[in-house]
Amino acid sequence: MDNLTAVSIFLLRGFSAVPELQALSAAAFLLIYLLALLGNAAMVAAVTLDARLHTPMYFFLKHLSLVDLCSTSTTLPRALLAAALGSGEISLPACAAQLFAFVCLGATECFLLTSMAYDRCLAIYRPLAYGVAMSARACTGLVAAAWASGLLFSAFHTANTFSLPFCGPNVVDHFFCDISPLLRLACAGAEAHEALGFVASGCVIMSCFALTVLSYGRILATVLRIRSAAGRRKAFSTCSSHLATVLLFYGTGSSAYMQPMARFSPLQGRLAAVFYSVLTPTLNPLIYSLRNKEVQGALRKLYLQLPP
Repeated sequence: MDNLTAVSIFLLRGFSAVPELQALSAAAFLLIYLLALLGNAAMVAAVTLDARLHTPMYFFLKHLSLVDLCSTSTTLPRALLAAALGSGEISLPACAAQLFAFVCLGATECFLLTSMAYDRCLAIYRPLAYGVAMSARACTGLVAAAWASGLLFSAFHTANTFSLPFCGPNVVDHFFCDISPLLRLACAGAEAHEALGFVASGCVIMSCFALTVLSYGRILATVLRIRSAAGRRKAFSTCSSHLATVLLFYGTGSSAYMQPMARFSPLQGRLAAVFYSVLTPTLNPLIYSLRNKEVQGALRKLYLQLPP
């Protein structure tokens, strides 16, 4: 196995397989990255500094923004640097580290979104017991469990991917080190490792999705029993932002991680990655602040406190 593992340097293809589009794509992604940094950093700062947002819902939102902030910073800076220098070289250890960080953050976000669905379910279904059930200790435990689960899930996928022999070619048809394009470069055993990874991803994604659906099923049943239209609108408004984020996350992520390698298209993979690794983290702060007056007030207060 050691003799077969000859590749020590990978070459990332970049944002586009067409060289003429690399500069244009890099400029667009630089702008998107700056928006993602600004939006998520502002959300973290607003929730941290504004005492009115020290509630379970915003506690989870702060960690979601932190995950999104780290996720975009895991992939885009290196890709932008590669586009600027005209070289996408990345060492095997650096590629493994990038894959580990990205999968960890993606899995952590999956578990966080499930925790947020549970939080909204308790707030609407059992409002009298909500304060006790979602205590500061319980919220911290759920976030810690999300990060720990993400680390374990990522350790499995990184080991499952890089235990394969890579003996050439070494061009990763992507703008960062992701599972599917790396499996395509393995010299042998990719099918078995793909199947194992597919089962693990399926179990995690479908379990989190099922728990989220169950939570929203309970929310819907509770809201439909509310007699006043104003009460129903208020209940739904507390869930609309989270529901939009869930649909974005599962809709884009499943298209990349829940299909066989035989059906993997490099172009499709890059497009899906743009949505789940770039656009979704950029849009999340906008989604949560668009119709939320509390968040808007906190962001306005934060802006006014900035030095002139």
